[in-house]
Amino acid sequence: MHIGMRHIRYFVAVAEELHFRRAAERLNISQPALSRAIRHIETEVGVQLFERSNRHVALTYAGANFLRGCSTALTYMDGAIDQAQKATTGEKGHLVIGYTDIAIAGRLPQILKSFRQRYPEVTLEPRHDYTEAQLKDLEAGALDFGFVTGPMLQPGLDSLAVQHDGFIVILYASHPLVKEREIALDALAGEPFVLGTTSNWTYYHDHLYRLCRDAGFQPDVVQTASNSEGIFGLIACEMGISIQAKAIENCLRRGLETRPLKDCAVTVPTLAAWNRETLTPVKQRFIDHLAEQAEDLVG
Repeated sequence: MHIGMRHIRYFVAVAEELHFRRAAERLNISQPALSRAIRHIETEVGVQLFERSNRHVALTYAGANFLRGCSTALTYMDGAIDQAQKATTGEKGHLVIGYTDIAIAGRLPQILKSFRQRYPEVTLEPRHDYTEAQLKDLEAGALDFGFVTGPMLQPGLDSLAVQHDGFIVILYASHPLVKEREIALDALAGEPFVLGTTSNWTYYHDHLYRLCRDAGFQPDVVQTASNSEGIFGLIACEMGISIQAKAIENCLRRGLETRPLKDCAVTVPTLAAWNRETLTPVKQRFIDHLAEQAEDLVG
């Protein structure tokens, strides 16, 4: 069967106008050419679609049913064309975005919210994972963007800093240090620590252990958990204390206290990372969005 979208548009125009001259004017073609096209469609379909007389054009029963199908086909085709055009400009698409506990507790919700408001036809699929896993997925093409703990040294990936967090001490409510407004880092030497598991928190631990070494001690880690909620729960059990990025404070559970570290200017960076070899228009839109907000996001 040789009926293209052009023929379907011709048929729909005649079916809606029920007048060949008006339909031809609407389509900007000659009336004889339109009549030939309709006859071709009827031949291909194998049924009469219009009742014709010198003064009257009407759809047959078969024609009315054919119109419903053609209208649906045009709607799908017009939608597909619109999707293709918007995909080319980055206004439509799908992004898979990885994030860490620190990122989702910090600026990431603001970033995603403002992007969705600006590009409502881009669907976002956020996935929680740890920095190490995200970097592997970015290299493999399984993630479009990863919000990870820096620094990042992978040669095939680019990044932009979106967040810098200072450190806070998380304490259970009855801990003696709760009475302090600020806590000197060396005052934590000998305290039992609750930290994330080494396999999942490697990048964050690099910052934390360096910080403690500079203060002259190694954290005495007595308990570990795979995520922030687990860390909070173990601290609430009074099993120890923790040093975390300040953003984590936004997700703190009841019954815990936080204090800033005294005279500590060290920060933990959160980076938006992507694979430079797999850029698409919608990815570039997201990168541009990050860059536009960078001045407000970093702080």
